[in-house]
Amino acid sequence: MAAPHNGSNITANYTNQFVQPPWRVALWSVAYSSVLAVAVFGNLIVIWIILAHKRMRTVTNYFLLNLAFSDASMAAFNTLINFIYAAHGDWYFGEAYCKFHNFFPVTSVFASIYSMTAIAVDRYMAIIHPLKPRLSAKATTGVIVCIWSLAVVLALPLCYFSTTKTLPHRTLCYVAWPRMSDDPFMYHIIVTVLVYLLPLVVMGITYTIVGVTLWGGEIPGDSSDNYHGQLRAKRKVVKMMIIVVVTFALSWLPYHVFFIVTGLNKRLSKWKYIQQVYLSVLWLAMSSTMYNPIIYCCLNSRFRAGFKRAFRWCPFIKVSSYDELELRSTRLHPTRQSSMYTLSRMDTTMVVVYDPAEGDGRCTLHLFLPEAMDERLQSAELCLALYVALSLALKVLELILAFGYVTIVSNTFPGN
Repeated sequence: MAAPHNGSNITANYTNQFVQPPWRVALWSVAYSSVLAVAVFGNLIVIWIILAHKRMRTVTNYFLLNLAFSDASMAAFNTLINFIYAAHGDWYFGEAYCKFHNFFPVTSVFASIYSMTAIAVDRYMAIIHPLKPRLSAKATTGVIVCIWSLAVVLALPLCYFSTTKTLPHRTLCYVAWPRMSDDPFMYHIIVTVLVYLLPLVVMGITYTIVGVTLWGGEIPGDSSDNYHGQLRAKRKVVKMMIIVVVTFALSWLPYHVFFIVTGLNKRLSKWKYIQQVYLSVLWLAMSSTMYNPIIYCCLNSRFRAGFKRAFRWCPFIKVSSYDELELRSTRLHPTRQSSMYTLSRMDTTMVVVYDPAEGDGRCTLHLFLPEAMDERLQSAELCLALYVALSLALKVLELILAFGYVTIVSNTFPGN
């Protein structure tokens, strides 16, 4: 997933057609730095929320942990490197990193989308077949190991055939396929099918069945007095995951279309605007790594409480009693499959709910205080305010880096 250099023509042109004016490089550097900062920072907080709070250690959240790890790694190791190479057409990082640079993105994207697929299948089993055994912690770990193992196998050809070539004015990092005329296009078609189309079809089918069940009928096995509360909880989880999947699909669609079109019409690689088109679709694909933390924070109360705890040092972020209880593990063992108990004393209400949608066999203790209820209603606004403040702080840092980067580029290419 490096810049689109045609390996068959690498020696045909010794001049660097990819040099851009400094102002354009500065704009792109700010855009890519934004993705890097939000993706790495946001996904690391997601990982902390899941690992630091026992209540968050569910089957679904273990897959979300794997998804956050792959997204953070992709952003950290490939986003800026991809941009620098695509912007200048010159490889500065050596042959070893060239192999890793081509190998890791496919591995990471495979792990990301199949983590989403595993969540879709798990939601399907929990809602359509609630009486069947759920995945244990060991089984979940085994699935994650299998996902990464298959990802490594799929990406191995890129690592094996990647190499660098030094030309008079620049160095290239590319995949030297045995048959340069056919192999790159065929491999990308295989990757598109296995890492994009196939999992999206599986998730589309499973979420369609789950959606019809949740929004159009009764959940099998559920007939308790808390049926509607459980239904709302399950709908929230499914709705959040559908948004995650759709966001991923839309972010990567232009990237795959770009490589299919340029593979079918190789003359497009000579088009003077091809670099700007590639930088645009690459940015959109890389941006898929930063959206999930924002989605979790806005649509899931527990992740929102975790983000508020992570940013409690901010003067405008207040962690309420409700937020503390959202992440606190409380185990109870009701006699019925689904039950709710309410204890009221003066102006404080304690509600104990067993929610099979979580799939971890635990009860949920909620202590509702009047002020906590008010803050819960405002949590979405607080979440957005949090990211606005974070973005403003990052923008200041990015502008400083951008000006420094422009200075370096101007000194390197004084004629531009």
